[in-house]
Amino acid sequence: MPELPEVETIKSQLSDFLPMKIIKTSFSDKTSRLIRQQDFVIKDGIITSISRKGKFLIFRFENENHFLISHLGMSGTWRISDQKLQGLEAKHAHIIFEGDSKVLSYVDPRRFGLAYFLNKNNYELKCQSFPIDISENAFDANHIFKIFKTYPNKTLKPFLLDQKHFSGVGNYIASEICARARLLPNRQVNTLSKKDCNNIKAAIDLIIYGAIKGSGTTFGGGYRDAFGEKGEGVNHLVVFHQQTCQLCKKTEVIKSNLGGRGTFHCPRCQK
Repeated sequence: MPELPEVETIKSQLSDFLPMKIIKTSFSDKTSRLIRQQDFVIKDGIITSISRKGKFLIFRFENENHFLISHLGMSGTWRISDQKLQGLEAKHAHIIFEGDSKVLSYVDPRRFGLAYFLNKNNYELKCQSFPIDISENAFDANHIFKIFKTYPNKTLKPFLLDQKHFSGVGNYIASEICARARLLPNRQVNTLSKKDCNNIKAAIDLIIYGAIKGSGTTFGGGYRDAFGEKGEGVNHLVVFHQQTCQLCKKTEVIKSNLGGRGTFHCPRCQK
């Protein structure tokens, strides 16, 4: 967390303020854990666009040799504000771009995020490691079926969390995929048919749409969007952190531990 819909929400919100001219850049004294590669030191410049690949945000600058790749980790977000953040938010702001009218801050209380300031050559090398993500057209039912055929002994729900094959999926999305595809989370993938893969693809599209429409999904004191607001995607969930299944409206949701992660399913709707 944040997962693909949350990252997409932040990307879309920030894009409304681009291009952004950077007048000053500053860093907290805790970025040694955050910044994994720094090919250049950015002081000023213009952010021209922001795109997303899986759970990564890609910042492009007017200088065509400058790129910033950002992974939000477990608690990160990019905040857009009229002035520098104050109080507790300021304490957790680790990368700050001050513009002529707005301030863009990377806020991450737990500091599990990652940042790469890359030149063009290293950026292109980094991009080669990105798999197809679950929102791309190429990620269709046939693609899913091929993955399952290649790794037949995997267990469905934990396997959905593998970012090499299901880029963009996180824990709540994995439980919701299984629920909406009407599949038990502990199914072995070699038991899944082409029809099951079609249902998984349809479930992915529906979950992503609902979460993005709600500006992401917030649990408790977690994710905040680019304006510091909670996401309302929780209203779209059918099993994750639900007492009663929101598909059949009558069955108690079962919580279990699968692959070391909390997993939710409906014993009536999922087979």
